[in-house]
Amino acid sequence: MEPSNTSFSNLEIGKIVDMLIRLGLLFLLIGLCISFIMPFSLVLVWGAIIAVTVYPIYSSLVKLFHGRKILASLVVTITMLSILVIPAWILTGSILSGIMQVRDMYHQGQPLIPPPGKEVQDWPAITQPIISLWQSASNNLQGLLLQHKEQLKELGKWLFLAISDFGKGVLQFIISILLAAVFLVFSESLSGSSLKVFNKLAQSKGEYFAKITIGTVRSVVVGILGVAVIQAAMAGAGLFIAGVPFPGLWTLLCLILSVVQIGAWPVLIPITIYMYSVTTPFYATLFALWMVIVVTTDNFLTPVLMGRKSPVPMLVLLMGSMGGFITMGFLGLFVGAVILSIGYKLFDNWLNGEKEK
Repeated sequence: MEPSNTSFSNLEIGKIVDMLIRLGLLFLLIGLCISFIMPFSLVLVWGAIIAVTVYPIYSSLVKLFHGRKILASLVVTITMLSILVIPAWILTGSILSGIMQVRDMYHQGQPLIPPPGKEVQDWPAITQPIISLWQSASNNLQGLLLQHKEQLKELGKWLFLAISDFGKGVLQFIISILLAAVFLVFSESLSGSSLKVFNKLAQSKGEYFAKITIGTVRSVVVGILGVAVIQAAMAGAGLFIAGVPFPGLWTLLCLILSVVQIGAWPVLIPITIYMYSVTTPFYATLFALWMVIVVTTDNFLTPVLMGRKSPVPMLVLLMGSMGGFITMGFLGLFVGAVILSIGYKLFDNWLNGEKEK
């Protein structure tokens, strides 16, 4: 009996060792694949998000061009690149021009911050601390900066990170758009493969969760991120036309604040106050009215673009955008909001056991 038990045990141990070796090789293969894909994961994910978002437009163009998928994809790609590259070029040029202007003013001994104009004499008494701080900054900017050097140091780090990541983010955007064009051409086969993955993960509700994912992507990108881009563009146009110093930098800040759902008002309110001190009340009021329209744009644009309320709570969007920016840079502002929104919607539907409609 003992030899038989020994041989049985050896056989079982051999099977266990064989299984462990196979699992080890499988995990090694998966780990290597993930490590090779990770450097491209951000642009791949954003390319897929763009493809999902613009697919209805692409599908209409395919019908218009009598089934010519490559031509339809080219039209969509060129349009998206134009929308991205032209404003980015103007924005970058404005930021560089502003930096050169500051350098020239410093070398010529001119005040980097213009003194308050005569118009501020009629401002209410409650604004006197602001005017005093403004006058101090104009008279002795270096001394004022030394008084608040710690706060300005942190602000400078944040601004430098945002500006340096902007160029990298634009390049990643371009690569993602090109990848989205490829995804659109092969959308039918990719859609089938994605549905198989959802069916494997969610069994009978795979198609339902796939619809939720697609709907969430389009809602967040068009109705939330799209509104943020429109707000920043409107603010930038007003800043450029009004001749506000460093309009590119303020536009970039407006975009970042709008994406993280804070809004552009922390930037636009001080600039509006500044305009009342350097120009006539009539033009300053026109500028203020335009900025009010910019700040309130999301109140009517979001329902129009989405047709309903936001699919996820504002806190989820804020955490996704800020977390994405911290971990992935400028492009993470957009990707983080979309990914966390998808996760929230899938978890919410799974938790509540919502039935397929």
